[in-house]
Amino acid sequence: MQSDAPMTEKQRELIDAARRKAHLLYEGKVTPHRSCGVCLAETFGLEWRPYQALRRGGITGEGSCGAIRAGEMILGDLLGPEGSTDAVTPQLAEAIRYYQARWKEIQNSEGWSDTICNTLTSRFPDFTGPDRADFCTSLAETAAGLVAETLVRAQFAFTIEQIPSDE
Repeated sequence: MQSDAPMTEKQRELIDAARRKAHLLYEGKVTPHRSCGVCLAETFGLEWRPYQALRRGGITGEGSCGAIRAGEMILGDLLGPEGSTDAVTPQLAEAIRYYQARWKEIQNSEGWSDTICNTLTSRFPDFTGPDRADFCTSLAETAAGLVAETLVRAQFAFTIEQIPSDE
């Protein structure tokens, strides 16, 4: 994995495209709102159904942020082994280490005690309100960008399809 290599303009554009698509899917203004995990899966063109369990930190709010967890699942889906009994690929192991280390940096820079959904959203008295929605839109956007960055650094070829109404 090329964790320190400078990125090309095309790679930065790909990361920005992932961030923008996740933002639009989660925000719900250009297209109907998706939950954090579902929006991440759809950003990378993956089947969304398994990701719905990540909504609001595993439905209850007591689990890790669904956007962050979705990123790990996407990396597993795209970089993992072909067979269900195969060992974890070195590429996946390295990508997960990178992704988790970058989230730890973000957590520390933001002063978050952890990345549990209820902890992250506890400052918003109304979970359904616009302030919490804006915060989680930003988290989903950040997660998508970090997944894309990790894939670029892992030299994994991927594309981000634009949302038709956003062209």
